[in-house]
Amino acid sequence: MNLIILHYHLRPGGVRRVIELATPFLLGKFKDTIQKVVLATGEADDDAWNKQFRTLAGRVPVEFFVEPTFGYFSELKQPPDHLRIQIRAKIHQLLGDANGRQTVVWAHNLGIARNLILTRELGHACDQLGVKLLSQHHDWWCENRWLRWPEMRRSGCATLTRAATAIFPPSEHVHHLAINQCDTKVLQKHLGGRVSWLPNLARRIKPPAKASIKNASNWIRARLGGHDGPIWILPCRLLRRKNMAEALLLTRWLRPEAWLVTTGGVSSADELSYAKKLEQEADKNGWRLRLGVLGEPGNQPKPQVFDLMAASECVIFTSIQEGFGLPYLEAAAMGRPLIARNIPNIAPDLKRFGFKFPQSYEEILVSPELFDWKAEVKRQQLGFGKWKAKLPRACQLYAGIPTVLQSSKHPFPVPFSRLTLIAQMEILKQPAGKSLSLCAKLNSFLETWRMLAAEGCLKTSSWPDTADRWLSGQAYAQRWADAVTGEFSSPDLMSINSAQNDLIRLKVASEQLFPLLWSAS
Repeated sequence: MNLIILHYHLRPGGVRRVIELATPFLLGKFKDTIQKVVLATGEADDDAWNKQFRTLAGRVPVEFFVEPTFGYFSELKQPPDHLRIQIRAKIHQLLGDANGRQTVVWAHNLGIARNLILTRELGHACDQLGVKLLSQHHDWWCENRWLRWPEMRRSGCATLTRAATAIFPPSEHVHHLAINQCDTKVLQKHLGGRVSWLPNLARRIKPPAKASIKNASNWIRARLGGHDGPIWILPCRLLRRKNMAEALLLTRWLRPEAWLVTTGGVSSADELSYAKKLEQEADKNGWRLRLGVLGEPGNQPKPQVFDLMAASECVIFTSIQEGFGLPYLEAAAMGRPLIARNIPNIAPDLKRFGFKFPQSYEEILVSPELFDWKAEVKRQQLGFGKWKAKLPRACQLYAGIPTVLQSSKHPFPVPFSRLTLIAQMEILKQPAGKSLSLCAKLNSFLETWRMLAAEGCLKTSSWPDTADRWLSGQAYAQRWADAVTGEFSSPDLMSINSAQNDLIRLKVASEQLFPLLWSAS
């Protein structure tokens, strides 16, 4: 058979990482079956990665099917009707004369709804041709991405039902793969065996050679202008949901002399304003922060993320929303200390794999004395009102109440993550000693972690033997193969709508409301 791997782009990030890690194991599992791999994408500009991927595929030929209309709808200029015609033609060109026994399409993140015309046309084509479509969901459009809703309507999904039938097509040829148990259980309740849990694979790898670590250290020092001090690394792209200001706050509290360095650059226009504000405030206030070092232009060879992690004193991960959370596992694999949030939808999975993270926390509580409480309440009332008004009417009924607004008349300690970027900046502008003294009593672990960090004794997480049962390439390939061979009847419309409605209820509950994600500005 031919294996077609489809994603909007091949920019650095979690999805590309999963593709590059998993494909060799899939080819090994189907070594006498897969004759060709086709990477179908809206853009594939990284020539070095493309070459590396061909090497990973070994003897199996790799083709790149680059079609710009497969990219993000928001970045395309053509009218929707023209896009639909062009995308439909390109999908049929991609699938060729395929039938169900000759081609498998492994499509990533269709549920994020960045191009619902592509999603709908792909589902239709696979149903017509009898092609197996494995739809792997890393994230969801209804999970703090409601800015997408007007865009979804412009792309032809004017109702929730149309969105649901595009993402969960009424076809017996579509199988859905979710990367965490939380989402899997919600979907299985209504779609049954058409949904499988497929956790991302992660390798138990050896740390890089000393020469690679030294080169990475020299490279990052050059990016910092030769400044000294330990390196604390936040391995991620420049996204609001990575909650970078919290990582900076913790770094200043726990290791004041350290530099906080993030790896990836901005990969979406929606994130430019957030990145610019962070960078401006860091420059103005002299904070030891360097953003997106691997995303900076330049022809000089850049180190791998693993090399930078190994060259760093600590890995810090403060994201408020993740589908899986590879940095947790990568820090353990590299033997680096990790300070990280417990994200509710993935913490149970990490525990099931057997991991223990000594420096993990639920939230960082901050004193209301550190920011303008009344102004923050007004900002959140205005921001939440605008955000809620953009939801479809049916979804507005599901929305919870943000933490600050639950008892807004009387100031109280609140999680740093539940504040607007303006309030977060107000806290960061306070002297680190003052903010720590007010917040240490609210977060009992801070003083212990501060002493461990000062002594270079932050604890690492070991890689448990039980993890290989879930995360090895062989385990991944077997679960993927089980999904390919499964056969089920087409889901009915009621089941499809119910699956999406339950997802929406889960994703707009109070626990999921973060002001950082209400607006791109």
